[in-house]
Amino acid sequence: MEIDIPQIPDLIVDNTDRNRTSPFAFTGNRFEFRAPGSSVNCASAMIALNAAMAEALNSFKERVDQKMAELALRPEYTAGTGHTAKFHAIVEVLRDDIKTCKPIRFDGNGYSEEWVEEAARRGLDVEKSCPVIFEHYLDASSITMFESTKVMTAKELEARNEVKWEMYVKTVQIEARVLGDLAMNHIIPVSTHYQSQLIKNVQGMKDVFSADKAERLSARNMKLIEEIAERTEKIEQLVEDLTDARRVANRIPNIHERAISYHDTVCPHMEAIRHEIDKLEMIVEDGLWTLPKYRELLFIR
Repeated sequence: MEIDIPQIPDLIVDNTDRNRTSPFAFTGNRFEFRAPGSSVNCASAMIALNAAMAEALNSFKERVDQKMAELALRPEYTAGTGHTAKFHAIVEVLRDDIKTCKPIRFDGNGYSEEWVEEAARRGLDVEKSCPVIFEHYLDASSITMFESTKVMTAKELEARNEVKWEMYVKTVQIEARVLGDLAMNHIIPVSTHYQSQLIKNVQGMKDVFSADKAERLSARNMKLIEEIAERTEKIEQLVEDLTDARRVANRIPNIHERAISYHDTVCPHMEAIRHEIDKLEMIVEDGLWTLPKYRELLFIR
């Protein structure tokens, strides 16, 4: 990318497809929204991006004007020398901005754990909790940005955050209840039904073969029977823990603290339940599994 400023080196344009899998990719001169959900409003991100751009342009103009005023007092920038205060002021401000944004410039794998560590080392925010991330809308710098650009006031930001936290709570609450229902009314019954078939197979082996041979031939089924029993028992306990965690969180009056509680105490139980269900999905026979298996979501039979 040639920018025609000799004091600034040319930029190498990224020609890889690394951003292809990003839901919100920066592709050189623009951001792209990719396959947002039906409930997602892209305007929220656009408001923040446009406000940040406006603030940056205002800051750039102010700093260039200040630098021009300083350079205009120096004799080497008088008329006829071939130098202009405006040009050199822009170059100096650009140099400062390029140095300032250095921590966010990264050409490696942004989806790896190594990048998370590298981002933390660079002083970038690596927070993954949505309720906590929403708090940054109320940072002093964020409020200054939105108010200076006349986009939103502090009160409007607070109101929008209340809505964000409430939507987060309700979304996770619904997902938790649905997950508990699926686990108890689909996953466990189907798994135990398959387990019963395995038990009948083991019993039949004992009727046909000698005790030693039946034990040897039934070893794999016995292992599956035991694993299904352990995982279904664990799922049932996790669903109870999930329900208890949700009840405790629902009693928190402050919506901000309730959202954080949902993230910190409810979501981990959901992840644990999902782990056990994924393991059962790999064991239970396809014809008995009442829900689409994970691979079938990608390759429908």
